[in-house]
Amino acid sequence: MQDSVNHAALIPEPKAWNHGAGIDLNRSIGGEGNYEHFIGYGRMLWPQFMEYDDCVLFTDRFTEKNCRAFMEQTKGDNRAVEVVMNHWHIEDMFCSAEPRPTQEMILYIGRLLKDIWQPKLAPDVPNRSVSVSFPEEYQEDFLNCEISLFQDR
Repeated sequence: MQDSVNHAALIPEPKAWNHGAGIDLNRSIGGEGNYEHFIGYGRMLWPQFMEYDDCVLFTDRFTEKNCRAFMEQTKGDNRAVEVVMNHWHIEDMFCSAEPRPTQEMILYIGRLLKDIWQPKLAPDVPNRSVSVSFPEEYQEDFLNCEISLFQDR
């Protein structure tokens, strides 16, 4: 996990709370967050996976119609289908959020998701070897920062 991350630099707002005395991150979240968002974030952080047509896919994002269309487009290339159906553009997870994210925020979120999803896959799909991919090269356009998962074939 990312223990050496300076969370205060990524989330500066709580430092201004309490008439400038600041509050800790957990209290800040408790003051701003809500149960429905927590449940939604929980599902994003701890997703369900399914197997379909020799592919490992996110259950919540699966539609048979899309899977069959991608199978046809890729001429049955299961890895290509997994990559496209399982990819998330980090910035699109919060497309209406302001202020816009920094490169450090995007990297933190991508690394965090990779750290969580990778060990979750082994017990969820025990007969499959699945990798989570989050390339960290600098991207001028944050939209290109994405995370995906696919079977090692």
